[in-house]
Amino acid sequence: MVFAVVLLLLLVFVLQNGQRAEVSFLGAHGTLPMGVALLLAAVSGVLLVALPGTARIVQLRMLGRRRVTREASAPGHRATTRPAPGATGVPLPPRPENQDG
Repeated sequence: MVFAVVLLLLLVFVLQNGQRAEVSFLGAHGTLPMGVALLLAAVSGVLLVALPGTARIVQLRMLGRRRVTREASAPGHRATTRPAPGATGVPLPPRPENQDG
């Protein structure tokens, strides 16, 4: 539903900005409707940010997997569980005895 609303708003934007604009890029020249030119510029900007960001995330995940594999295969390594972030390691109080008679 949200996707359809966004698509509708983009369509309205493109249709309301129909005046022609001259566009030049790397020696290529042409004219496009203003809404289409702005939409292409926005999509290009998103790709310029998203592609390197995605590549960096993949790189960090691969590095993390390599570290885990290297640590697990190290001599003398024993499997332990790490406490959750924010856990203090304080033991819980004993549970009360069942008083059902």
